[in-house]
Amino acid sequence: MTRRGLGPGAVALLFGYLFLYLPIGLLVAWSFNQSRLVSVWGGFSTKWYGELAHDARFLDAAWLSLRVGVTSASGALVLGTLAAVALVRFGRFRGRGLFGVLVTAPLVMPEVIMGLALLLLFVALEQTVGWPDGRGFTTIVLAHVTFATSYVTVVVRARLAQVDRSLEEAALDLGARPVTVFFAVTLPLIAPALAAGWLLAFTLSLDDVVITQFVSGPGATTLPIEVFSSVRVGVSPEINALGTIIVAVVAVGIVSAGRLMRARR
Repeated sequence: MTRRGLGPGAVALLFGYLFLYLPIGLLVAWSFNQSRLVSVWGGFSTKWYGELAHDARFLDAAWLSLRVGVTSASGALVLGTLAAVALVRFGRFRGRGLFGVLVTAPLVMPEVIMGLALLLLFVALEQTVGWPDGRGFTTIVLAHVTFATSYVTVVVRARLAQVDRSLEEAALDLGARPVTVFFAVTLPLIAPALAAGWLLAFTLSLDDVVITQFVSGPGATTLPIEVFSSVRVGVSPEINALGTIIVAVVAVGIVSAGRLMRARR
């Protein structure tokens, strides 16, 4: 008889999944703890979700984060798509190498350096031309667009390089203008990459703390910064409730995207 059991690879994989998801499960469980102490179970309760729904700090920070995320992701999508088209479709042009380096530099640049550089830039602009007036929504969006554009460019560039150019050339031969070809042929072909790039940029914007701390000012506190500031003085049950809501939203999004992809197939 042969003894069957989990091999070393399966055990390592199981340990890895437990290491990643067990803390999330504990966070969800403790969000229903009635006690204010996160280390003492006081019974099942949903009161912290009610407390979170009436907490103006988190509500304002969440609304600001959503506005910043949508705006910066949309701006990064436009700039990243144009950069990808320039790198893939325009062939060799003067300054192409430098342009490629500048586009991808934020991918490897430390966030502390980027945040400090953007802060100095905004301060210099304010002193020189009077814009932007202080640090708030505008400066956060500009900073997030700056680093998110690189991620969108990488995603869209990879997809655009795989598109059959004969389809675009056929449309041009039939009399379509280059702009018409771009919007009627190219964009539909790379639509999945556009959606992926936008979602990636939105997620990065929603999650950023370091750069946002440099370019934000009083009255412009995003949700990650608010959570980070609250955790410094101890983990509140409201933080667990907020984390559970975020996990639920992400899970619903993943399931919906999976079903949509299977339906298209």
